[in-house]
Amino acid sequence: MTPRHSFAPDHMLDPDDSHHQDVRQIGAIREVPLILDLCRRMTGMGFTAIARVTDGRWITCASLDHLDFGLTPGDELEVESTICHEVRACRETIAIPDVDASEVYRNHHTPRRYGFKSYLSVPIIRSGGEFWGTLCAIDPVARPLPHETLATFGLFAQLLALELDRQDELEAGRIALATERDVGRLREEFIAVVGHDLRNPIAAVSAGLALLSRGSPSDQTAFLIPEMQRALARAGQIVTNLMDFARGRLGVGIEVLAPGPVDLGTVFRAVVREIEQVAAQPITLALDLPQPIRADPQRLGQLLSNLLSNAVTHGAAGAPIRVEASDGDGVLRLSVTNQGPPIPEEVRPSLFLPFVRGDDRANLQGLGLGLYIACEIARAHGGTLDVESSEAEGTTFTLTLPARHD
Repeated sequence: MTPRHSFAPDHMLDPDDSHHQDVRQIGAIREVPLILDLCRRMTGMGFTAIARVTDGRWITCASLDHLDFGLTPGDELEVESTICHEVRACRETIAIPDVDASEVYRNHHTPRRYGFKSYLSVPIIRSGGEFWGTLCAIDPVARPLPHETLATFGLFAQLLALELDRQDELEAGRIALATERDVGRLREEFIAVVGHDLRNPIAAVSAGLALLSRGSPSDQTAFLIPEMQRALARAGQIVTNLMDFARGRLGVGIEVLAPGPVDLGTVFRAVVREIEQVAAQPITLALDLPQPIRADPQRLGQLLSNLLSNAVTHGAAGAPIRVEASDGDGVLRLSVTNQGPPIPEEVRPSLFLPFVRGDDRANLQGLGLGLYIACEIARAHGGTLDVESSEAEGTTFTLTLPARHD
């Protein structure tokens, strides 16, 4: 089409302007060129555009110009000089097939200033009823604007509003995710630092208690020393779990040191003796480990300790806790069973996640990391940790991993 009109925009958008984001958002919608071209084909109008319209500004966000009208993305017009300003005020479509035939717009300042005879502008309304801008078209020649054309323009405006809403939701999600990641990493680094710093005072107090126990304590002191030692052992276990959790979340993971086969029976007996000192339930141990197994004795001892601590916490008082370990068909199986209420079905999917605790009784027993660390230790050995729980059989946690003897 031969250009009918040409002029310079009133303003050009500053790159630092807050509305520069509006231009970028429209530019990111791949369908915009197609929408503008379809608008041109339906109306025959030579200039179509998507404009951001506020109370004080009219900004070109995208345009298809076959008239040499002179507006490109980022260019501005004085908002009072546009009919889009009126669309914003009434929030309804304004369609003018022929300016000369319109009693309202025949002598209007906008057609005279910009030299058009036909005009169409449809409001773009965001979610929540926010007026964002317009999808508009102009031409120096009168053009028919049937109902089907107005309806299609309205549909395009709705699609643009939905896409703008979607972009904002995605951006908000990205920001929230980035913030959550930053907060999570800071939390995990804090846990790692605290866990590391707590080890030294715990070790110092433990050493002092060991010295006191070698003397001739009074009856009251003799009672307090074992209680304090148990409390320190529990604190040490919490610190160990914290450190392992922090390593796992910071990308280091659970370290497994298994240079050669070890007698796991000795390891498991020592853990059971330690937990028996603080347990309110008797613990029975059944071992069938005929030969050494290549594994990390410290880590598997930690796993059993965590499972036993969980069983002591949640098991019925006075009901025995059963520990069984066997090596057969190339598989090591270690299970811990306690009696008591079964684990609710809704809790089981998150049972091995960090900071998950089964009920209110656990609030004073730790941070909810024991089962998570036990599961990570099993995974580090190439094994699995599973749970079965019922009213009749009690709750059983079972470690299964390949038994290597070389």
